[in-house]
Order: sequence, then structure tokens, then C-alpha cells
Amino acid sequence: MPERYHENFVIYDKDLCKHWKNGFFCDKIDRKSVLWTHTSQTVIGKREREKVEFMSLAVVTLKKGEGRFLKSGGLWVYDNEIASIMGSFVNGDIVLVRDFDGYPMGRGFINTNSKITVRMLTRDERTEISPEFLKQRVRDAWEYRKKVVDTGSCRVIFGEADFLPGLVVDKFSDVLVVQSLALGIDRLKETIIDALKEVLAEDGIRIRGVYERSDAKVRRQEGMELTKGFIGEEFPTLVQIEENGVKYEVDIRDGQKTGFFLDQKYNRLAIQKLCKGAKVLDCFTHTGSFALNAGIAGAQSVLGVDASETAVLQARRNASLNGLDGTVKFLCEDVFELLPELEEKGEKFDVVVLDPPAFTKSRSSVKNAIKGYREINLRAMRLVKDGGFLATCSCSHFMTYELFTQTIGQAAKNVHKRLRQVEYRTQAPDHPILWSADESYYLKFYIFQVCNDR
Repeated sequence: MPERYHENFVIYDKDLCKHWKNGFFCDKIDRKSVLWTHTSQTVIGKREREKVEFMSLAVVTLKKGEGRFLKSGGLWVYDNEIASIMGSFVNGDIVLVRDFDGYPMGRGFINTNSKITVRMLTRDERTEISPEFLKQRVRDAWEYRKKVVDTGSCRVIFGEADFLPGLVVDKFSDVLVVQSLALGIDRLKETIIDALKEVLAEDGIRIRGVYERSDAKVRRQEGMELTKGFIGEEFPTLVQIEENGVKYEVDIRDGQKTGFFLDQKYNRLAIQKLCKGAKVLDCFTHTGSFALNAGIAGAQSVLGVDASETAVLQARRNASLNGLDGTVKFLCEDVFELLPELEEKGEKFDVVVLDPPAFTKSRSSVKNAIKGYREINLRAMRLVKDGGFLATCSCSHFMTYELFTQTIGQAAKNVHKRLRQVEYRTQAPDHPILWSADESYYLKFYIFQVCNDR
């Protein structure tokens, strides 16, 4: 594959250029000859410039029979779907995508290091990926959030679901945390951040700092290094936010992922009504979010458990921040080891919450994940009082709704419990589910009443 982009070529007026160079076929435009290099271009009109830019793009052609996924709204082109790539490019460049018969599918950015070789940005191949285009994408994302969530702290950009593939931006009060997971979007991220600041400023929101958390291992699959640090001026990286009436200190530098899990915002709120006067166990508590929602709702006592000492220390600080030190306690323990111990002691709880990390991040490990989910759910059911409540979830895309539901059902049968479904929920709407992008649907959240077999 060529490593260089745009060698010198000439486009001639009126005469179709019969010349191939580096896989590029020159077409005609309506002005006198134009010399284009990778560093400079003569000044021409907008229409002609767009025409030259369009003709300079490499073309990805799909294999015969492929393309149905894209035509139905999909945003990814896999390496095994591609018949040919014609033209010069470097990874991260914008390319045109067409089906086997030449039908235009749109524009996206290419990376031959990744199994996802092209991530689509637009379905119109004539649309230039300009700063104006990106700003409109950002504006659309923000206008959507204003209608569906409390925007004090929220996910402002959610990758493919906001048609900016590979990019995540979380807003914590007046700070932005950025995560770039694809090479093409990495090259555009600063333009997008500038656009986002401008859009937020129109609503009177001044962003005091931006921090990058592009330290997810998935970047290596794109041939990218892991990185994190300030984008622009430095600022304190412990940020205080408030959600559902609960205050949190968010560590955007060293916390998990972007520092805080905003996707559970309304699921945390949903358990509050169950917790007044209750004895509550919150497993995999992280920095205490479900436990603190239980505490602020008037729980009699709350125990939050997590294997991370750093997370537990942060959870305790959050409890102090809300004046809940006396009610909400935290324990640094392995949940898989603690649950059998609590069962042996005869402990019972009115409400048990299970919010584990993803037990699988690939299809190959789903079977082992099922065992893990079944184990913690049946252990938790044994700890719930007759008529008490279990809130349980999975944040793995590969643990589908059907698999997760079957696994919980099997766990209930194994321990002779009857489950009465109270609610089924998913991620907060600032993490929108795009029906043509299955990967955007990942969080499954059930609330059950747990009854003894009668």
C-alpha cells in the first residue's frame, strides 16, 4: 500500500487526462490547469477546489455481495469486505467507499492496521469533511443532549451513535474528558474540541479545561500508542460534580476510563425508591455511586464492596462529601469471595446491587463470562430477603440481552427463586443506542423482586 499521499499531478482543462500516477486517475475540471502537491495548491474557486479534493481521494471498493450493512445504516467496513483500494493514501485519510457496482456509499477514514478498515463519516460522498461539517455534527449532538438529559455532567459525544466514530467526550461540570479510539478521528479531535467549546459557549458554558484519556488498550488495534494528558492549559484533575442530588469527586486523570460512569445515571436514580429504610449491599461499587444513591434515599445501612483500594478510598471521600459516613460503609474485598462468606454468616439484605465490570470484551470469552454472571447472580439472590430486590446489570456488548436474560433465569432456577421483573433499563440517553450500530447497545439493567419458591 502506498505510504505517501498526493504526488504532484496536473489536471487539465476540458481534456480527460489519460495519465495514471500512483494509482490516481485524473479527471477534468472547468478551469485552466491546476497543479496540486501534498504541500500546496493554486488558488481556485470553491467548486473547483471541491472537485479537485474529491478526485484526490482514494476509493475503497467492496466485494460483490457486500455493502448491505452500510446501506442499512451501518458505519463500519471490515477488511474482509474490501475488494480493492484504488489511489494513494496514508492511514487516517478520508476515502470514498463504493459497492462492487460503483454505487457511492459515502466517505469515511481508513486504517489498514485495523480489522475495521473504514469508519464512515457521511453517506454522501460529495460532502467534504470540513471544520464546518464537524461543527454541525457537534451541534447536533449537543442539541440532542439538551432535550434528553441533565447536561450538568453528561456524555456529549458517543462515537458512532453521534456519527463521529471512535470519539468519546464526557463533560464533567466545566471540564471535558476526551477519548480517541480511532486513527482518523484522532487527526480531527482538536478541530472537534474547538468546535465543541464554541457550541457550548453559545449556551453560556465556559470550558476551563480539556483532558485526554486515550489510554484504552483498543488503540493498539489501530496501530496507535496509548496516551493521556492535558489538551491546552493544565488545571486540577479532581472535579466535583452533582448527579441525582449526590455529590462526587471525579478523578479524570487516574479514574477508570474517563473518570466516572455516566451511563448509569438514571439507573442509580431508579433504585432510590427501593432503598428507604432498607439494608443495602452494593457490589462492584467503584467510587460508590449506587451505594450513595441508596444512602441519600434514606437507607438504614449500606455496604459498598470493590476490589480496588483506590476506588474504595474515593468512595469513602464521596460519602463524606454527602454527609453519609455514618450510613454508607465501604469494604475493599473480592466480591466473588465475599458473597459466599456473607451467605455462610446468614446475612440478608433488602436490596442487592450488582454492577460488575465487563466480564467479556470479545466473542471468544462469552462462555466464561456467562459462568461469571451466573455465579454472582445466584449468590446475590441467596442474600436477598424474601420479597427484597435485586438490581443486576451487564456492560458488555458481547453479553447480549438474550444471553444476559437467559443467564439470570438459569441462576434463579439453580437457587429456587422466583423473579418478578420490576424494570428493564439500558444506558442513559446521552449514550444513545443507534439501531444500525449494534455496538452502541451495551448496558443491560434489570430490577427484580426476588421471592422464595412457593
